[in-house]
Amino acid sequence: MDKRLNRKVLIASLTGSSIEWFDYFLYGTVAALVFNRLFFPSFDPVVGLLLAYASFSLTFFIRPLGGLVFSHIGDRIGRKKTLVLTLSLMGGATVCIGLLPTYAQIGVWAPILLILLRLIQGLGIGGEWGGALLLAVEYAPAHKKGFFGSVPQMGVTIGMLLSTLALSLMSLLPNPAFLSWGWRVPFILSAILVFLGLWIRNGIDETPAFKEAKQAGDVSRVPVVDTLKHHWREVLIVVGAKVVETAPFYIFSTFVVSYATGTLGYERIPVLNSVTIATLVTTVMIPIMGKWADKVGRKPLYVIGTIGMILFAYPYFLLLTIGKTWALALATVIGLGIIWAPITAVLGTMFSDIFSTRVRYTGITLGYQIGAAAAGGTAPLIATWLLSRFNQSWSPVALYIIFTSILSLIAIWFTKQIKPSAKNDDYHQKEA
Repeated sequence: MDKRLNRKVLIASLTGSSIEWFDYFLYGTVAALVFNRLFFPSFDPVVGLLLAYASFSLTFFIRPLGGLVFSHIGDRIGRKKTLVLTLSLMGGATVCIGLLPTYAQIGVWAPILLILLRLIQGLGIGGEWGGALLLAVEYAPAHKKGFFGSVPQMGVTIGMLLSTLALSLMSLLPNPAFLSWGWRVPFILSAILVFLGLWIRNGIDETPAFKEAKQAGDVSRVPVVDTLKHHWREVLIVVGAKVVETAPFYIFSTFVVSYATGTLGYERIPVLNSVTIATLVTTVMIPIMGKWADKVGRKPLYVIGTIGMILFAYPYFLLLTIGKTWALALATVIGLGIIWAPITAVLGTMFSDIFSTRVRYTGITLGYQIGAAAAGGTAPLIATWLLSRFNQSWSPVALYIIFTSILSLIAIWFTKQIKPSAKNDDYHQKEA
């Protein structure tokens, strides 16, 4: 394949994935800082904050619906057209949030429009990940599928870094300026990423795998029905395998902030800096792990990372309890930056391996969204509850990390080993 086309495919998949997570982390932070004041005013500030967080959580409910809608289109019409739709919806809604008048300007229409835009954003986000992944994987040469599939996974950490950097810069403004217009800038400037993504995606043809399936007439009429009827086992495997990638991530990146500052007495800035450093490390490690997967196989690397998660669960908390900044940074870098990297790097490619082309978009999206909802949004809540239930002891939280890892090992045990050079790499059968 043309190296120039390779680069365009990877940039196209990475751009959409990065925007997805940029929107996610940006909205979550601004919801607590701004939206509770400007869009959900209340005599009780706690009520305003709860309403702001409620608008943030809407995507957890709407993303599966968006995933079903756009994965149906993706398996019926094509990956490229679907990705243009999801990126347009997602990016357009994000920019509009940055332009939205406040409650003081248009009254009750402000929170109504904010929620509506959040729902539209969630619909687009729900279908973006699966399409971005398949754009990379189905274009990849047979011997580089692991690397290509790891690139969209970098969107999680890049989106986190971009949102953190954008808000950090805007926070340098005086508070009145930040509340007036500073918070809007990152939302509006995301249009640059959206236009870049759309421009690149418009210059790419449909994926070879889908074109081959369409020419052969092997396109599902109702992909979700075929998926649930013939591939329900694979969906369950994806849900189970997603758990160890999602739950520890939110413990290492989100729960640790409240635990380290509230229970262990760390200052907030060193904790946030540790998470940022770990995020930079894992951003570099993910493509390296993807390349390694092309040599040793996706499943072995995933198993290595998951076993590493089991072995590090207790040392992670032991390091945190030392009470030194270096120990906090080391624990976070090892957990989030190194051990988590091989798991997330191979996840998408491994998922795509177990579904046929005709239902691949639907299968991976359905399993991914269910797994993310079940393990992602609940992880900080479960960890916090375990701390309070067991007198601030971290041992139950470490056991929870071990439990998620074992659950994923059981799920992945049901998949067969598919090496990067295997002839069942779909559209490369004739080349192999």
